[in-house]
Amino acid sequence: MTTSSSRADLPGRPCSIASTLAVVGEKWALLAVREISLGNHRFDAIARNTGAPRDRLAARLRALEDAGVVERRQYSERPPRFEYHLTAAGADLRLVLQALRSWGDRWAVDTPPATFVHGGCDGDVEVVLHCRGCGQHVAPDELRARTSAPGWTRTGPAQA
Repeated sequence: MTTSSSRADLPGRPCSIASTLAVVGEKWALLAVREISLGNHRFDAIARNTGAPRDRLAARLRALEDAGVVERRQYSERPPRFEYHLTAAGADLRLVLQALRSWGDRWAVDTPPATFVHGGCDGDVEVVLHCRGCGQHVAPDELRARTSAPGWTRTGPAQA
């Protein structure tokens, strides 16, 4: 996977969130990923369902392709036409989309416009955190940061 920015390009604390936002932080990028993950692979459908200006959407899709989040697959030679598909990196963003949807269902809308269910049992899906060490569910207020970036502490730059 390639990224459009290196750590030197990003100001402030070394952070995977900042690096992620450099790739998918513009709303049309994540909305395009949403549409592709829902099975809408053609540009016209992505544009219609996101409401994105066509020029801006084209730029976002190019950037997502450059970053290794989506790939173009040709489906017509004359005229040349392409579909967009998620790469493994793009598919991993589905969890991010579900977390954003969950937050939006709680805090941004009166009535959720869609729900997502488990294909095996039809039960509602929720995003949860679990500990890799013990396997238990973790509440958000139980998290603590372990800083590994040289010269930084949890509260900011280390004092010299």
